[in-house]
Amino acid sequence: MPALGPDFIALQVRDLDRAAHFYETQLGLRRAPQSPPGAVVFLTELIPFAVREPLPGVDLESTPQPGLGVALWMSCHDAQKLHDDLAASGTPILAAPSAGPFGLAFTFADTDGYAVTVHESAE
Repeated sequence: MPALGPDFIALQVRDLDRAAHFYETQLGLRRAPQSPPGAVVFLTELIPFAVREPLPGVDLESTPQPGLGVALWMSCHDAQKLHDDLAASGTPILAAPSAGPFGLAFTFADTDGYAVTVHESAE
């Protein structure tokens, strides 16, 4: 039986409260009514997204850039405005907005250094 594709994404973070606060206040994500212990799940469309405490054996302190090699993309309705808001709040912008195959896109670093690319949704 073949795999159907991703159906849940969670980032392991150093400080769960700080990461959850960032995704709530800076990206506007809303918490799901329930989350498992050690995690905050957000109400995202298509694929659920969460931040969580590191699993046993994961040492984020010894990793200079968590998620290196993984491309995490999120969609939004106004990529330029989200970029401008993140930049104004001091969030590191890794790639400025530019036109691409998925519309206007930019990349920022979250509180743990994960590179997240945001592109403008066609909807």
